[in-house]
Amino acid sequence: MRSFRHAAMLAAGLLAAALTVPLAPSSPVPAASSAPPGVSKPDCGARITKPGGGNWSCTMADYFSGSALNDNVWAGMSMVGEGDLCVVNTPKTVSVSGGYLHLSAVPTDATTQCPLRADGTRGSYASGWATTYHRFSQQYGRFETRMRVQDASAPGLHEAFWLWPDIRYGADNPWPDSGEIDIVETFSAYPDLAVPFLHYSDDRLGSVDGLNTAWNCATTRGEWHTYALEWFADRLTILVDGKVCLTNTAGASSFQKRFIINLTQFLGSGNNQYDGQVPLPATMDVDYVKVWR
Repeated sequence: MRSFRHAAMLAAGLLAAALTVPLAPSSPVPAASSAPPGVSKPDCGARITKPGGGNWSCTMADYFSGSALNDNVWAGMSMVGEGDLCVVNTPKTVSVSGGYLHLSAVPTDATTQCPLRADGTRGSYASGWATTYHRFSQQYGRFETRMRVQDASAPGLHEAFWLWPDIRYGADNPWPDSGEIDIVETFSAYPDLAVPFLHYSDDRLGSVDGLNTAWNCATTRGEWHTYALEWFADRLTILVDGKVCLTNTAGASSFQKRFIINLTQFLGSGNNQYDGQVPLPATMDVDYVKVWR
């Protein structure tokens, strides 16, 4: 579903300018398929069999075992945003503790302010965004996270685990032909649903259940769930807790290049517009992110 995150990523040069470096790196965590000096070979745990045979090979695994984002893998993001919401990389919106990454949406205050807009105003709410921009990307493979979103059933919260083109290797404009893989989006207005969405040329058809999205994938807010993508040149399969949620066999060229990883905790829009019923801060917890090829 389109939101200000798409507009942000598409704005020329904005992402690079918006990225901010975390306060300190976490303990060494496997970072990429070619691990940098001092970073051990990634360990994704038990082997997983590929569809068609053989095993997936681990290329990145982060268990968030330190006290801040591992800046070999992740960066926080700060940007003006749209409406009354901005993105700010502060300990209130992006933090690592207890073996988890925490991304939060919070009301702004004297210590957590939105960037100044051109008209001199600032947003009233700040959100957390972690991205592997210019740090890690991959074409094809298996991407998986285990995460928990805030228990809520009123409108207002929007969380996502999603992939975006790595602009070092392929254009991210014009959208949606450039491609976007929303492995999962969760909305507090629809508390029982995990919604995948594949953005590519078929967006001209709108939201088509079973083609570029699915509206029958069960989840429960406030509980841990695993979301995964198995991505090949001719097929993308999205799984929720190991069960197939959506399979796309269009073989779109939009998905034949390297993508980066994004994790976001936002406030909603449209039918999921934040109306104050859900108390803030609201936090999305991430247990791990793993990638194989």
